[in-house]
Amino acid sequence: MKDIITLGEAMVVFNPASTGPMKFVNGFHKTIGGAELNLAIGCARLGLDTGYITRLGNDEFGKSIRNFVRGEGIDASEIDFIDHYPTSINFKEIMEDGSVRTFYYRDKSPTLSMTPDVLNESYFKNAKILHLTGIFPAIGEGALKVWKQAIHLAKKHGVKISFDPNIRLKMWSKEQARKVLLEILPDVDILLAGDEEMDIIIGKRDPVDIIETCKELGIPYVAIKQGENGSVGYSQGETMKAAPVKASKVVDTVGAGDGFNAGILYGYLHDWSLERTLTFGNTIGSMVVGITGDNEGLPYYEDVQERLGEIERIER
Repeated sequence: MKDIITLGEAMVVFNPASTGPMKFVNGFHKTIGGAELNLAIGCARLGLDTGYITRLGNDEFGKSIRNFVRGEGIDASEIDFIDHYPTSINFKEIMEDGSVRTFYYRDKSPTLSMTPDVLNESYFKNAKILHLTGIFPAIGEGALKVWKQAIHLAKKHGVKISFDPNIRLKMWSKEQARKVLLEILPDVDILLAGDEEMDIIIGKRDPVDIIETCKELGIPYVAIKQGENGSVGYSQGETMKAAPVKASKVVDTVGAGDGFNAGILYGYLHDWSLERTLTFGNTIGSMVVGITGDNEGLPYYEDVQERLGEIERIER
């Protein structure tokens, strides 16, 4: 049985060879990205049994993504290649302070070829958690239908639903995002959200207010990301704020939230206390921002243990 399965759009990511405005950058390094894929990578590196559902263009970029997924130990049995749909790409602009802008080229995403009936029901039946984000339904109406079918299959088979709104305003408006994402909240078992995103969805930004709304909606587990201010969590009647873990250096903020999510899901699956889980997630997020790339900074379990002082690594 899979610990985590996730549905999303994988992309080839071009990281700039130098910092500054993209119009002045003359070289890029090819890597792999996509929020759901980053989450799958983060979970796999922590030792969780992970699977990924997507469609890729039948091209060299698509093949490189599948090979990468397999290399990370993620199950790729639900990945198919599609003709006449180029694999999606994006280019990143990274400034000196680590802030990032992303430029997408995904208008004919291979995931647009998907229909609800392509989802393998047995794959959902044999999973503990389905992780979803608000990115996939923003791709198009067809993707939204597939997303809703994934939710239906998860609920049918008692699979817990983990959800990160991950709102991308380059893909849809605040009003569109609010309408679609508000509908999923009553089905969510584990909410992994930023306070700014929840402000868009429910009109509340204070963690206390967000948690109260989640209680009303019946969401039993909540982790609110606050970046450099740490995180706030709720579970089994307990609300707790976890202090931030200071990053050694911030060079690229992309992927930090996905790393945090992976840490929270690991703690959830291992029945850790809320405090330990939040600290684990915060620590991973702080590690990710110190390395350029969407998922290059996602650590292995022993890396996090070392950062937390739980083990000592002898280098030589």
